[in-house]
Amino acid sequence: MDFGKFKYEQNKKAQKAKKKQHITHLKEVKLRPKIEEHDYNFKVNHGKNFLEEHDKVKFTVTFRGRELAHPEAGMRLLERVIKDLEGIGVVEIPIRMEGRSMVLLMVPKSQLGKPVEKKPAEKKPASSAPASRAAAPRAPSVSSAPAATTATKPKP
Repeated sequence: MDFGKFKYEQNKKAQKAKKKQHITHLKEVKLRPKIEEHDYNFKVNHGKNFLEEHDKVKFTVTFRGRELAHPEAGMRLLERVIKDLEGIGVVEIPIRMEGRSMVLLMVPKSQLGKPVEKKPAEKKPASSAPASRAAAPRAPSVSSAPAATTATKPKP
């Protein structure tokens, strides 16, 4: 077979495989504690779109000046985000403070609940190996004689 043809086919297979895969990106949505309703809906909609595209979303509430004295406002805002996006995403990293900002990381539900595909185990013939001890339940062993400890002297 021609080596050039072989390389061409390998390249085509790699391109086909690459086309089917999706790389998960981390997208960030920045919020402020004193956000208006329309702005909030607009930003949460962006987060929803990112989650639907199977990307992780980091919601950041940035505090400035005296806003830092009221972190509960940011907490309420992020809890509202969680409630609004609970049908699409799941919290991966819960709400926490990082300096002057409060952070929440959400992942799409489909990404979190992916079943891991396992290859079916091959059955071995019964005559080739004895039954495994780990598979059979064992009763706790009770010794009727007390355990005696004796010191032994090393032989010269």
